[in-house]
Amino acid sequence: MFKIIEKRQLNQAVFLMKIDAPFIAKKAQAGQFIIFRVDEYSERVPLTIADYDREAGTVTIIFQVVGRSTKLLVDLEAGDSILDFVGPLGVASHFGDIKKAAVIGGGVGCAIAYPQAKALFQMGVAVDVIAGFRNKDLIILEEEMRAVSDHLIITTDDGSNGNKGFVTNALQQQIDAGNQYDLVVAIGPVPMMKFVCEVTRPYSIRTMVSLNPIMIDGTGMCGCCRVNVDGQIRFACVDGPDFDGHKVDFDELIRRNNVYKQQEEHDAAHVCRLHHATPAE
Repeated sequence: MFKIIEKRQLNQAVFLMKIDAPFIAKKAQAGQFIIFRVDEYSERVPLTIADYDREAGTVTIIFQVVGRSTKLLVDLEAGDSILDFVGPLGVASHFGDIKKAAVIGGGVGCAIAYPQAKALFQMGVAVDVIAGFRNKDLIILEEEMRAVSDHLIITTDDGSNGNKGFVTNALQQQIDAGNQYDLVVAIGPVPMMKFVCEVTRPYSIRTMVSLNPIMIDGTGMCGCCRVNVDGQIRFACVDGPDFDGHKVDFDELIRRNNVYKQQEEHDAAHVCRLHHATPAE
């Protein structure tokens, strides 16, 4: 069992939890993920490691409440425990020798972009962070991202924070202003990552994305998380989740991610009547 040390709500649907997992905290690196199960009847859910504290032995996860498992998880409080918490999984991010980077996060994807920005910042890289949200009420990790960047830009689709636009617009503006990036890291909704790659492609800026395909075991055996990269089948759980964004077939990834959309919506709305039945039923 893995004890919840801290629980914090970041916005109306996004929560942060710190989990007591010293062995994972000891080895975790930016870009890696864990898989959790709330109890023995739950599904296996992958989440990127948002942060870790080797001394305290804790691993931080950030999740959006969207389905059955995250609803079960959010019902727990500090002091409660979850059954399984496995990791670190995946290949840690490899940035190479760079001097200036832009890290771009979209929505809850900022929870994954944050550790990437933090790792780069601690390497001495000049880091611009661009974060996009639908509106100001959904903004998360603003102070944390500010602390690990030289320049933080937050945009909202509706302009409610005073800076209307998309992350792609902000990135293009930075490039037009003369910023010469050695690396762009884009993490968020698949369409967002796709269009960030289209912005950087004409400039031949190395662009790294973190992919989120359907995943089950997280060890490369099930094959569910396969993605098409440079015409070859790769597995996000053991070959990624980081990939060269200019080589990813995003259209195929979008189709695969939508395969079970109807079933997921039905499952999220389902209420087990066994727990609510009366003797007459």
